[in-house]
Amino acid sequence: MIELEGITKVYRMGEVEVNALRGITLSITKGEMVAIIGASGSGKSTLLNIIGCLDRPTSGKYIFDGADVSQLSDNQLAGMRNRKFGFVFQEYNLLSRVTALSNVELPLIYGGSGHRHKGAMEALERVGLGARAEHKPTELSGGEQQRVAIARALVNNPALILADEPTGNLDSKTTNEIISIFRQLNQEGITVIIVTHEADIASQTQRIIRLHDGEIISQ
Repeated sequence: MIELEGITKVYRMGEVEVNALRGITLSITKGEMVAIIGASGSGKSTLLNIIGCLDRPTSGKYIFDGADVSQLSDNQLAGMRNRKFGFVFQEYNLLSRVTALSNVELPLIYGGSGHRHKGAMEALERVGLGARAEHKPTELSGGEQQRVAIARALVNNPALILADEPTGNLDSKTTNEIISIFRQLNQEGITVIIVTHEADIASQTQRIIRLHDGEIISQ
């Protein structure tokens, strides 16, 4: 599914260059559940953003599902993100003034789907939150808000879920519940990539990719 070859990412801040990624070569197969682990500043989130087409590499080749991502326009990348990828972040990124159901409907609105309510309800039910559909994020616990975020990531039936520190704001019990959801989704055939700095979370995946100073040191 994913082939990265010689991926680099350089950020320029005035006359200073920061090498966030240094020649990453990596393959991820359809149906895998993978953890990307490393200390703060190791390049984990940068790598995830490139895999998710939220950022472009400075150099190197990225092939996703047989397509050379570097050859795609910004509009084509946006379409790929909406159809192929589901994103889950540490901060949930929910709209506070609308219901859980409306938050989950957002990708369907962007994609022009005519069956938003049904699809969003099905996604909420998959994460065990069908009964909380009409609640706003401020009326939900942190774990429930993250479930809403996962439902939003699922609503377009993505091939790949990308989760960046998805349990960073949660207690250990809720963390285990969230990881169990990701494991179940993976068993249903969705490829899952989780960025984390926690070894116990990484150990629950099929493969651990360790980054240090923008390089893979083990996988």
